Amino acid sequence: MTDILLIALYAFLGAVAAGLLGALVLRLLRHRSLVVSLTVVVAVAVTAMLAGTLAVAWQMFLSRHDLTVVTVVVAMAAAVSLATALLLGRWVVARSKALTLAARSFGTGGSFAAPDEPATAELAALTRELESTSARLAESRERERALESSRRELVAWISHDLRTPLAGLRAMAEALEDGVAADPDRYLRQIRTEVERLNGMVGDLFELSRIHAGALALSPSRISVYDLVGDALAGADPLAREHGVRLVGRRIDAVPIEVDSKEMSRVLGNLLVNAIRRTPADGTVAVAAECSDAGVVLSVTDGCGGIPEEDLGRVFDTGWRGTHARTPPAGAGLGLAIVRGIVEAHEGRAAVRNVSGGCRFEVVLPQAGPA
Repeated sequence: MTDILLIALYAFLGAVAAGLLGALVLRLLRHRSLVVSLTVVVAVAVTAMLAGTLAVAWQMFLSRHDLTVVTVVVAMAAAVSLATALLLGRWVVARSKALTLAARSFGTGGSFAAPDEPATAELAALTRELESTSARLAESRERERALESSRRELVAWISHDLRTPLAGLRAMAEALEDGVAADPDRYLRQIRTEVERLNGMVGDLFELSRIHAGALALSPSRISVYDLVGDALAGADPLAREHGVRLVGRRIDAVPIEVDSKEMSRVLGNLLVNAIRRTPADGTVAVAAECSDAGVVLSVTDGCGGIPEEDLGRVFDTGWRGTHARTPPAGAGLGLAIVRGIVEAHEGRAAVRNVSGGCRFEVVLPQAGPA
């Protein structure tokens, strides 16, 4: 028993010495190829075995013949192990290089194409993660392209919408200045109307910039949905009369909500103005408010005839303006983008869907807690 313990001790000390030497070599070569590291690991294992054997032989626990036999066996094992390590290392490095080449597509704007060759479990996991990241980057690039396109369209539309009233204002101002205006009072009223239109457009741009910059400061208070809808209907009634559109309030639950009343009034006002302008004369715009499992649902249903299915996903985008034959584009296309921004700032959501004869805009807001 004592001999066995001594053999184990000397073998352990020899193996530890080889292991420490191998660790030092690995540290010095830590920036080299994986093939080198695998070769060093195999060499450390074989050297540790040989060092333990030599330590035991040095203490005369092995005969010279037995030492020769063990040394030959260890040498053969070392040769096979080193060859296996080289093959494995070259295979792993080849798979890594293929993965590296595939990952270069990230920098060129292309999509990631995973190598066809099989790889280790770790490289396979990395490949799946790169594929997922590539998909997210592709979606992000697509959103960025859509946003850039929307911005260009918005600039073009706003430039056109600003140029038209400005040209009219200039012509009327010159007519008044030259004293050739047949009805100066009518000109002054028209100038005021155009100035108010321009002021509203600038106000929309400022509101949208605050929303995009995250600078929309809300002052929520507890109000009744009934009062909110009633005020919005009263404010939109003159425009509805001008267009010959009927405004009706259908089911309106008198439930409390915690919102910024000024901003939420703007939401309903934008939805009502949009619905009135896109509804033919003698048509109806209906407003409803009811509770559901999702929260408080405010809805505005118009008679525009519906929105093409391919455009439903763009309705709330900045600068979007419908192209329905009966409802020509109007305004700079900011109203619905402002609606979505304000609603999302209230932790709600805005949606639209087609219904019989028109479309239904819905705003879902969280219910107010107990008073």
